[in-house]
Amino acid sequence: MKAKNCKIDKASRRDFMKKSAIAATGFMIVPRHVLGGPGFTAPSDKLLIAGIGVGGKGESDLTSFYESGKAEIAFLCDVDDRRAAASRERFPKAKYYKDYRELFDKESKNFDAVSVSTPDHNHAVQAMAAMERGKHVYVQKPLTHDIYEARQLTEAAKKYKVVTQMGNQGASGDGVRKMKEWYDTGIIGEVDEVYVWTNRPVWPQGIPWPQTSTAVPSELDWKLWLGTAPYKEYVDGLVPFNWRGWWDYGTGALGDMGCHLIEPPFSVLDLKYPKDVECSVGSVYVDEFQRGYFPESCPPSSHVIMSFDGKSENSKDITMHWMDGGIKPMRPEELGPEETFGDGGNGALIIGSKGKMMCGTYGLNPRLLPTSKTEEVTVPQKYARVEGGMAGHYAQWVEAAIAGYGEKPLSSPFDIAGPLTESLLIANLAIRGYDIQKTRKNENGEEQIYYPGRDIKMIWDAENMKVTNFDEANQFVKREYPDGFTL
Repeated sequence: MKAKNCKIDKASRRDFMKKSAIAATGFMIVPRHVLGGPGFTAPSDKLLIAGIGVGGKGESDLTSFYESGKAEIAFLCDVDDRRAAASRERFPKAKYYKDYRELFDKESKNFDAVSVSTPDHNHAVQAMAAMERGKHVYVQKPLTHDIYEARQLTEAAKKYKVVTQMGNQGASGDGVRKMKEWYDTGIIGEVDEVYVWTNRPVWPQGIPWPQTSTAVPSELDWKLWLGTAPYKEYVDGLVPFNWRGWWDYGTGALGDMGCHLIEPPFSVLDLKYPKDVECSVGSVYVDEFQRGYFPESCPPSSHVIMSFDGKSENSKDITMHWMDGGIKPMRPEELGPEETFGDGGNGALIIGSKGKMMCGTYGLNPRLLPTSKTEEVTVPQKYARVEGGMAGHYAQWVEAAIAGYGEKPLSSPFDIAGPLTESLLIANLAIRGYDIQKTRKNENGEEQIYYPGRDIKMIWDAENMKVTNFDEANQFVKREYPDGFTL
């Protein structure tokens, strides 16, 4: 907080407040949360951020906020001292905690916003706890682990009137805006088919859970890391990266890359919730004609098909294909034999009645097909660009949080990021439903295993968040948390 002739060390702001209340100067500096209520940030001040999960991507997120020149990193929180080391060195004045709940209980009056960059399964409880305290939130992709969580965070952002952003930085890039301008001009006509693909996973999937537990590293609080997940003994190779391939913690290739790759067509076509979903899933065979059954692990590859309502009453449904594990759609005939499809490993292809367009990860390198058309076609700029493009995604949130709820536009606030995340998780619902195992008696009266979730199209009731024709899949809409965690 700044005032004329007053200099304050951020780390000692609380003590300063107490002293300044009785200062002989005759004025009193009041904390911003008192002046404007929950979520209020004084326009003249820097945003004070608490980071939860401050290693890896969390470290780079905090650095990007700080480098905007309008934020200070006030607190750091991580369950693993090894992962937190670099951020603690970079931001030595930031007080360090291991448990976000202790951080919130003790320090809520001393920061304005929270950045969440923990494993997927803990995003929702941490972001909700922050919003309930009137804190602006930036949450890494995917927004949540479960469909129910995504809906709850979306509604909470409006309820608590806080500034929100998901960490899919491509949403702030120029590429998706250029593609929207092409589409709005009618260059590719009416769209009814979209393909999105990735070479992920680049971590182990389709494998059994390790049978041998090992000692927990002394720097890691394993119980806090588990958070909302059911208790299991610690195993090597899970932390800090490979948790992505296990359903208890991660959301597979869809969760990891879907928010980056599906966002461009989602934004261009103004999509919201799919109305049905079906899938096929890659298999791992452990012996001759013996398919491995590893329901705890995400599959090695998948192809998911989602249907969305068309853009007008008389238009066709929009069919979106998601492919992972290195599976790709057929190359468009308009693409030259040596031209790169998407960005090589990943991409999105939007097919219209008059033409096609594609891009790479984050919406980078958007091109009309044939690619020569990209330079030949000129359309007026319709959508304002974010200063700094993708890199400006961080400063955009910082500046919006300083301005206050509803004052500045954002690229991926929760009312956009929530439905996008839900769509990815509905696709995962089909993937998980594919492996639901049941038994029935065959014609000889013998017990026989079968998989009722395979080879069906699941009908999705978005309003009520449930599959209407295969109830067993609804167990994955919402998890039960262990004691100590609530949403």
